[in-house]
Amino acid sequence: VDDLNMPAKEEYGAQPPIELLRQWLDHWNWYDLKDCSHLGLADIQLVCAMGPSGGGRNTVTQRFMRHLHCITVNEFEDATNERIFNRIMDWHVDTRGFDVSYKTVATQVVRATSLVYKAAIA
Repeated sequence: VDDLNMPAKEEYGAQPPIELLRQWLDHWNWYDLKDCSHLGLADIQLVCAMGPSGGGRNTVTQRFMRHLHCITVNEFEDATNERIFNRIMDWHVDTRGFDVSYKTVATQVVRATSLVYKAAIA
């Protein structure tokens, strides 16, 4: 599940899509709305990703979070991000048969993309 904390909270603070996932994690099943029969789920793994709260992202209840193991990744410095993406671009230029002169263009593309990203989040 990507952007786990995107669903808006309802009047009482619940997030219905997340509550469905919580019900499955609590009871390992759901029920059919037509005949109330048991719908068992097997061999399923739940992997979620979410960003920090704010900007349209909401906090996720501890009632749901107790089922998960949280791993956080700190933001990289700008120089580190640019180094990573420059390496990726260099690899593409090398393996795709581009002329060596494109390496300077690749560096400029990475720098420009970084500036646009920083301007967008500011």
